[in-house]
Amino acid sequence: MKLAFIIDPISKLDPGHDSTVAMMEAAQVLGHEVWITELHQLSVIEGKAWAILSQVQLIPVTLKEGKWLSVPEWYELSSPELRCLEDMDAVFMRKDPPVTIRYLYATYILELINPEKTLVINSPQGLREANEKMYTLQFYSVMPETVVSQDKNIIRKFVEEKKQAVLKPLGGKAGEGILFLEPNDHNFNSIIEVSTHQGQEPVMIQRFLPEAKNGDKRIILLDGKPIGAVNRVPTGQEFRGNMAVGGRVEKAELTPREENICEVVGPQLSENGLYFVGIDVIGGYLTEVNVTSPTGIREIDLLDGKNLGQEVIQWLTKVRLKGS
Repeated sequence: MKLAFIIDPISKLDPGHDSTVAMMEAAQVLGHEVWITELHQLSVIEGKAWAILSQVQLIPVTLKEGKWLSVPEWYELSSPELRCLEDMDAVFMRKDPPVTIRYLYATYILELINPEKTLVINSPQGLREANEKMYTLQFYSVMPETVVSQDKNIIRKFVEEKKQAVLKPLGGKAGEGILFLEPNDHNFNSIIEVSTHQGQEPVMIQRFLPEAKNGDKRIILLDGKPIGAVNRVPTGQEFRGNMAVGGRVEKAELTPREENICEVVGPQLSENGLYFVGIDVIGGYLTEVNVTSPTGIREIDLLDGKNLGQEVIQWLTKVRLKGS
């Protein structure tokens, strides 16, 4: 197969951490061509989606003393060339959030790809519809109590009822902008004013889950089915478990409650064309659904002795064979 990955600049990727690199490595090892491009290299020509693509050759990471190690020059690129994306068997949209206007424009370009020729992962329409905070509300039965508002009075009433809460910007990523709220905080009003841009932009407020100290579990779902999980535990004075803010990772198994959450969420993900997704669960409650560029593959592989990248590419092979 020929596979294209829409990514951030490859020089900024961390081969020992990024799930994108894990999938690209897996594709190469399984004998497929791997091509890369970036948002600004997408175009529409004669009604078709095109991109300036470079084929990439990777030197895979190696496992040594419990860590993934890479060589300094871990990739080599061919000369860029303009190609129709329908020449590819699949296109992976792996640009990291936030979802900006440039990101949205890119999904409109990807919408022009004929799905009978090329599978886009994840679906451009699904990416637009599935804001990683708001989409979660479709599964409110397995969420902690939550409100979304820019109204200071509504937010204060909720926090006073729950005693403690967490504020999340709707467009945030990697734990950025997440704040702990208590009603007696002298800075409460200022926090809400700053976070809502003076009451002009809604934010998500969730009941604080004390179980967060035991970890924030990332579960990877492939076509609606869980294939692996890792627990991210806050360190030091930090209440967030995100790896981007120093969360420690540990091996994790799914509880019956978490399996039930996957059963609730999975069918809707597949229906929306959201094939590679990371959901976050704290204390048996779904807190987020991550669809843009979910991570966790490297950590799960390390702790569980798996190769999730190969599982993804093998699934894709079966899907393309069925479609051909």
